[in-house]
Amino acid sequence: MRQLKTKWADNINEKNVLGEYPRPLMRRKSYVNLNGVWKYAIKDTKGFPKKMNGDILVPFSPEAALSGVGRQLKPDEFLWYKRSLPEEIRPEAGSRWLLHFGAVDQCVVVYVNGKKQGKHVGGYLPFSFDVTDALQEERNILTIKVKDYSDTYYYSRGKQKLENGGMFYTAQSGIWQTVWMEKVPEYHIKDLKITPLYDQSSVMIQLEDAAGRKDIDYDVTVTARTMWPLKTAGRTGRPCMVRIPHMRNWSPEDPFLYDVHIKMGNDSVESYFAMRKIEVKNDKNGIPRIFLNNKPYFQKGVLDQGYWPDGLYTPPCDEAMIYDIQKMKDLGFNMIRKHIKIEPQRWYYHCDRIGMLVWQDMVNGGREYKSWYVTWLATAMEGTHIRAKDTRLHLMGRQDPTGQKQFESEMKETIRRLYNHPSVVTWVIFNEGWGQFKTRKMTDIALAEDHTRLIDSASGWFDQGCGDIKSIHDYFFPLNITPEKRVTALTEFGGYSLQIPKHSMYEKDIYGYKIFKRKKDLSRAYEKLIKKLVIPNISRGLSATVYTQLSDIEEEVNGILSYDRKIVKIDENVVREWNEKLHF
Repeated sequence: MRQLKTKWADNINEKNVLGEYPRPLMRRKSYVNLNGVWKYAIKDTKGFPKKMNGDILVPFSPEAALSGVGRQLKPDEFLWYKRSLPEEIRPEAGSRWLLHFGAVDQCVVVYVNGKKQGKHVGGYLPFSFDVTDALQEERNILTIKVKDYSDTYYYSRGKQKLENGGMFYTAQSGIWQTVWMEKVPEYHIKDLKITPLYDQSSVMIQLEDAAGRKDIDYDVTVTARTMWPLKTAGRTGRPCMVRIPHMRNWSPEDPFLYDVHIKMGNDSVESYFAMRKIEVKNDKNGIPRIFLNNKPYFQKGVLDQGYWPDGLYTPPCDEAMIYDIQKMKDLGFNMIRKHIKIEPQRWYYHCDRIGMLVWQDMVNGGREYKSWYVTWLATAMEGTHIRAKDTRLHLMGRQDPTGQKQFESEMKETIRRLYNHPSVVTWVIFNEGWGQFKTRKMTDIALAEDHTRLIDSASGWFDQGCGDIKSIHDYFFPLNITPEKRVTALTEFGGYSLQIPKHSMYEKDIYGYKIFKRKKDLSRAYEKLIKKLVIPNISRGLSATVYTQLSDIEEEVNGILSYDRKIVKIDENVVREWNEKLHF
């Protein structure tokens, strides 16, 4: 294996690692970034370690090269972190200190000055604790204990595997998103929910007080470039409606954002929103289509798994995230399917401001999937148009009732956390049968959480006829779409591979659905694929496509970009030219 690194790796400043404000949807002036050099230890016992093993660069996982550790955490081991908190973090009358974690994989217990502050299970979602009562006037110590079962248990894991290879990648563990603190008033804003009411030219704002108080007054100010500020007042526990005169749409072609300032007592936050609407309706020919802002809109997307050779799940810097999104937009894509991973909130913020639609996958979990059933047999059934049921839970790895409840809880939390991002237009609940169960019930639950977006209940095989989308994966068979009541989307196709010497991690062990030796051959094949597979099916009902995939990942060399992001492997002019032909 060759250790690759991106062009940003050499410029990382240990004193300012991913230092941008991590929560753009709810910004406060108070912000203390805790990324940087911490102490770590990997032990096989639960107790506090007497001695640490060395330094780790947070928020990079110990398995990632950028962490400086290069060590795989095993399921029977414990990963410990330790650092002193900055001097400014100390008790202060009338204020509270909140400790935030973007994501920690998988199970974590947090201590301040040896006092347990709480625990969290699940490696992909943010969480926080009010640590005020544990703080001292000086020398405050933060300690974290992590256990990661990876793919040996039913917890969510995405594409991670302890024995990586093919379409599964290096397992990572521990802290992998920004750790930070903020000082807030004793009574402060906990959550903010913003819903655009497109057809009413209005936006609905709902505010939750951290103490759960109802009918607490707050002030709202909406601004946008040269627009005269709109001011109104609301109360917690009730929706606050703001009418937007001369409303301007948000779309990939014009990603226009409105700023909003909210003040409640001594607390104030900054946020933003956009006016856009997504739905499925019949076009003038009676074919179900995806409509954006009341007009049919063809979505041409790319699959993005969010892996980096030097940071694994963690992008090396903000600029790296921007590069991926902007490069795909420059190539003519208007949608990214975020595949079985939840990114840091800044990734979605960049999609919001750059103008990139997002289909967000839920993170799969469960026991071991039986590949002969969920991959090989399912592919054959797809080719013969046989619909398999989702009731064989032991084959799909979802036989644990507690694992089912965990997935349901994380699905709802994912929707809540990403709800305010205008770029997110579709929730993808299950992928190819991995940990799939009770598809109709999960679809109903997701719809109850958010009725403003589309739902792809089962991407690929094991479609149960529910949700807004008939979701097809096609790497091997001819495609001849016939319209049905739901919209039809080709949510994975392509997977064409090209290994680039010195820009691939593996010389011999490579994975892809069709292998090419030269860039011009790959480019020619891509052109033929779009021309023969995709374009004829648009008039038959195809409304969205997702090409596999944005970048190479380890053995899988089917990316448009090399894994180190240094080479565009398909002729850019070819990709742009054929994306321009994808429309209604």
